Amino acid sequence: MQATTDTARRLRRDSTEAERKLWSQLRNRNLNGLKFRRQVVVDGYVADFICWDAKIIVELDGGHHAERVFEDTERTKVPEAAGFLVLRYWNNDVLMNLRGVLESILDHVVSARRNPSP
Repeated sequence: MQATTDTARRLRRDSTEAERKLWSQLRNRNLNGLKFRRQVVVDGYVADFICWDAKIIVELDGGHHAERVFEDTERTKVPEAAGFLVLRYWNNDVLMNLRGVLESILDHVVSARRNPSP
């Protein structure tokens, strides 16, 4: 099923506590000047958070994703084929260790810039 702009709008409106918490730190270039957008359609896939310049997508997964590993792996192939690095974090990680999640995202951005994909 192809994701649509309406789906992305609904997901922005109905965001989880973890998504709201992370978004408060990513929005307005708060993370090292990086421009992130949230719930954006990329090739029929809705990315939770995306930084176009760094070619990074950040996905937050709730407990139900533990049962959907195969589906998530398949969905991840779409943005990776478009050259994006997909980072996945559990909602609980954001809620309990936001600083660690932000540091991890920055580490991946720095690494991606140092070693760009061909």
